[in-house]
Amino acid sequence: MNALPLVCALREPGTVAAFGAEQWNMLIAMARAERLIGTLAVRIGDMPVPEAVRFVLADARLDAEWEARQALWEADRAAVALKPLGLRVVLLKGTAYAAARLKAGEGRFIGDLDILVPRNAMAEVEKYLMAAGWEWVKPDPYDDAYYRQWMHELPPMIHQERDRMIDVHHTILPLTARQTPDAGAMIADAISVTGGLYVLSPEDRICHAVAHLLADGDLAGGLRNLWDIYCLLGEVDAGALETRAGRHGLSRHVRQARRLADALYGEGRRRLTPWDRIVIARLLARDGWGRETRKGLRFAFYLRSHWLRMPPMMLARHLFTKWRKGHRPV
Repeated sequence: MNALPLVCALREPGTVAAFGAEQWNMLIAMARAERLIGTLAVRIGDMPVPEAVRFVLADARLDAEWEARQALWEADRAAVALKPLGLRVVLLKGTAYAAARLKAGEGRFIGDLDILVPRNAMAEVEKYLMAAGWEWVKPDPYDDAYYRQWMHELPPMIHQERDRMIDVHHTILPLTARQTPDAGAMIADAISVTGGLYVLSPEDRICHAVAHLLADGDLAGGLRNLWDIYCLLGEVDAGALETRAGRHGLSRHVRQARRLADALYGEGRRRLTPWDRIVIARLLARDGWGRETRKGLRFAFYLRSHWLRMPPMMLARHLFTKWRKGHRPV
């Protein structure tokens, strides 16, 4: 058993028509685990489903709509807080999709507010956000120093009244990563949406989503990220995307993402490599209860995510420090 039934339901919602109770339980558990239940609800729409399922999907749609409104309000609060600086506040990920009314945002659950600002403005951005009520989540001196010296963002912050997180990025990959995307170009070419907020250009949205999925993380929750990419790919010219990906050093990753998106959510016409099949096995590693499976494979991707982020000696020191502090990968 793996998460393929969820993938099939997103690709062809009509496949759920013949589902029995056990299959529905499995599908809903997988969709919740991958934070795709709202997207699944939108995809199924008004198709006839069992009454109990109808209530679950209706609640998921309402929850997603509420999260989108809350995320946009939080983005507005950040824009107001940073307005005196006169810089572009570029929304990333789910909040950007909601603000731009993109297909990728339909039914999408939105977690933290992610924004991109120029690196030379980070100190001022930090000061203004703290004045507006945000405070640090990570009090650990090692974590704080690690973020500030090596990462692509400030340490996470949370608003003391609204209890909402914000991640302030100055680029889209850690400074120690092998790829060095042109964050300045991303900000310069961002598109105005509303209230002094911007979103990345269509090509840069894909480059960012691809970098997050394939050049940085361990692919946890990757089915949702790949669904984002699949939706975003329908809004760009392939040639323009290839040119932009080359500028950011992400051509190989973008090409792989296109193959993966086609294999799982598209028509399956692109030829897969052995590495693609390994990535797909990681993406689908869930059982019928929504629990992650294939622990060895997950751990290998966990190590890979750190290998991509930093040189070997730095990686060894970092993992040892985290281990000594009691951190253990799930």
